[in-house]
Amino acid sequence: MQFNAWISALRLRTLPLAISGIASGAAISIHAGHSNAVLTSLCMATAAMLQILSNLANDYGDFSRGTDNNQRVGPERALQSGRIQPRTMLFAIWTTGILAGGLALLTIGVAFPTELWWEAIGFIGLGAAALWSAINYTMGKNPYGYAGMGDAFVGFFFGFVAVIGTSWLHTLAFQPSAIGPAIGMAGFSMAVLHMNNMRDQVGDAASGKITLAVRFGMAGGKTYHLILICLGLIGWWTAIGIENVDPLNALIWLAPGTLLSIFQALGASMAKNYTSFDGWLKIMVLACLSMAMGFTGLLLYS
Repeated sequence: MQFNAWISALRLRTLPLAISGIASGAAISIHAGHSNAVLTSLCMATAAMLQILSNLANDYGDFSRGTDNNQRVGPERALQSGRIQPRTMLFAIWTTGILAGGLALLTIGVAFPTELWWEAIGFIGLGAAALWSAINYTMGKNPYGYAGMGDAFVGFFFGFVAVIGTSWLHTLAFQPSAIGPAIGMAGFSMAVLHMNNMRDQVGDAASGKITLAVRFGMAGGKTYHLILICLGLIGWWTAIGIENVDPLNALIWLAPGTLLSIFQALGASMAKNYTSFDGWLKIMVLACLSMAMGFTGLLLYS
């Protein structure tokens, strides 16, 4: 059915990860005494729409370049299966892009008073950059995902923009306490993308999609993944230094995500073939969600 094809193309399972950084940034704001449910909802809606835009554009871009073929290990894509036609997908990309841009402008309009117009312009620039990056990961003449730059973009937008940007929108000021969680979210979200790329390494290499997983190979890719996990854990655990946070309480809230990420890192380091990374990808997603939600719970109940 066409409806099922679109549900698959939207890849709704990726949305919780997309809003995890937003939740962390909002928790920092609430902990600092700034609560705005409407603004938080708008931030999450914008992030979700940008993620959907990225999913659709990724489907179209990889299909156009022949990357989605019978060697693909992950779930079958919508264009690859023939259930959705390229022209229809392009229309959906344009529509989603307009909706994402509109939500971003509405969010900025709600957040900033008129006297802070210069800060609003800065966030409009960030929103435009987010739109560009969502589309050009695999689309366009020179998609950055094919040049091994996907990790950096994911770390920047899922980590720093999501966490620091959300807390800034709520408090109208830079929050130093957001730096650690931003690093944590960046490291873990990059690890999620890297696991995806390790799984797809064979097909990507054959199609000219030179991700860092392709550049590093099996041994180097495993080492890089461990570095990302360590970076993420260091970032998340700076939460114990946030004002009025009890270290014992932090241990309780952050322990599940920490243990799950360590288990994932050890398991992925022992993988024997690229296809086995599909299972470790799912666990990495759960570890990232668990860490972000644990951090959010810690601040909300401290």
